[in-house]
Amino acid sequence: MSETGSPGDAVKTQGPSGPAPVVLLCEHAANVFPPRFGTLGLDEAVRQSHVAWDPGALAMAERLSAAWAVPVVQSTVSRLIYDCNRPPGAADAMPARSEMYDIPGNRDLLPEERARRTKAVYDPFVAAVDAAIEAARPGALVTIHSFTPVYFGTPRAVEIGVLFDADARLAEALLAQDWGGFDVRGNEPYGPEDGVTHSLKRHALSRGLPNVMVEIRNDLLASPERADAVFDALRSNLEKALARFGVALERAA
Repeated sequence: MSETGSPGDAVKTQGPSGPAPVVLLCEHAANVFPPRFGTLGLDEAVRQSHVAWDPGALAMAERLSAAWAVPVVQSTVSRLIYDCNRPPGAADAMPARSEMYDIPGNRDLLPEERARRTKAVYDPFVAAVDAAIEAARPGALVTIHSFTPVYFGTPRAVEIGVLFDADARLAEALLAQDWGGFDVRGNEPYGPEDGVTHSLKRHALSRGLPNVMVEIRNDLLASPERADAVFDALRSNLEKALARFGVALERAA
């Protein structure tokens, strides 16, 4: 795959730069804390945990990108520094608390610091997505995430979430597929009311593109065998769902 970065290396685009049927996003791809931002007062265990990134999401996005020869745009810094799936005005774009964890370095942020992070992380990500869509002229946008199997001490039964905002067309087509025993649900474990559909609205709804956000429980991505099963189901079902919109995803050689 070809790769391109951006000033400050806050975002990276992999895959072809020309026409492509789909553009993939991975907003929570990394748990990197660049020195210019510091560790936000967090120890190593928290910086490695799910609150800092979406474990396994980038690997899944990269596999789909390689399978179809389509681009994937990824953030390369922790979502605790800036969550690229949130607009600048959202409190949880730079959260002071994430699940049960306080984020000391995000407490009482001055407007100047919020603006600095927005310029350094969010703005380059938005520009990279816009550039990828302009180059690809895709038929759809798909964003890949993962979620923790236990949230605030409560186990989650759902294994794959198919999330959507005002445009449910692609999500409904995807939910209608055969998932081979996976527990797949619409707008779970999150939905628009949780503020998680910003990328869909900003990059897809604004352009009239069919779109969907896929959330995968991260324990399913922790071993090669389980990740393979998720990949096979997701790839096949996205191909079938997108075909309903005339979007042909051909397997790369």
